[in-house]
Amino acid sequence: MVLKIRLARFGKRNAPFYNIVVAQARTARNSKPLEVLGTYDPIPKTPPSGEGKAIKDIKLDISRAKYWLGVGAQPSEPAWRLLSMIGLLEPKYHGPPQVAGEKTA
Repeated sequence: MVLKIRLARFGKRNAPFYNIVVAQARTARNSKPLEVLGTYDPIPKTPPSGEGKAIKDIKLDISRAKYWLGVGAQPSEPAWRLLSMIGLLEPKYHGPPQVAGEKTA
């Protein structure tokens, strides 16, 4: 049983909202997950005070996320990015693309 940590989309058209879920790798995106770890709202909201930068809201049960990573669940690319923002995973570095035949020093 291969497990994935991925995003399941909810919300309306042009107003996405995602659940961060653990699901079997072969199931559909919005099928019933094994567990919901948290939520992610990608639309920036202004702080209640009205000043400062807009914030994208991420809520996550960190202890359960650590458990699922510990038992071998593989995060998808967007989930990896979110987990690295929180500090659970090392960020993946995507450097400039290399031209075929070019060597790095």
